Amino acid sequence: MSAEPTRRIVVVRHAKAEWSDVDDHERPLADQGRKDAPVAGRWLAGAGIEPDLALVSTAVRTRETWKLMVPELPQRPRSVFEDRLYEASLGEIIALLNEVSDEVADVVLVGHNPGAHALADALAGEADGDLLARMNRSGFPTSAVAVLTFTGSWKSVEHGAGRLVAFWAPHA
Repeated sequence: MSAEPTRRIVVVRHAKAEWSDVDDHERPLADQGRKDAPVAGRWLAGAGIEPDLALVSTAVRTRETWKLMVPELPQRPRSVFEDRLYEASLGEIIALLNEVSDEVADVVLVGHNPGAHALADALAGEADGDLLARMNRSGFPTSAVAVLTFTGSWKSVEHGAGRLVAFWAPHA
């Protein structure tokens, strides 16, 4: 009998967006966001994280964030632009993760707050060192990245199922 595989969920909040008169879904990245997104990609690459699948909200700011992160990664994962991530509740995000094929080891999810922070916080049944406190103190700022591991099937992703093993933010 083989051991359950260890999987990773990388939760990324989109980079800093402009506040403008356009519809919220259409808001582009601000200059600071265009600077921070590639830095987040370099952090992922430096941490040795090579996701197999990217689930990205269809909002302009999340798609732009991902577009700027990808060139920094050692390989481009399959990317799925997912309408359900825009304004998704915690339960909706977990349901989406439960649909991921078990052939996928690591997923990066590029989304929005409050969902991104809620997901990382809810899944973190355990955390290395003071990572959970640091993440929660920070409020999960734009371009923040939380890395969680868990064992088992994607269908088993639920509250407390993971371990927070890394948290990074560009200005923290």
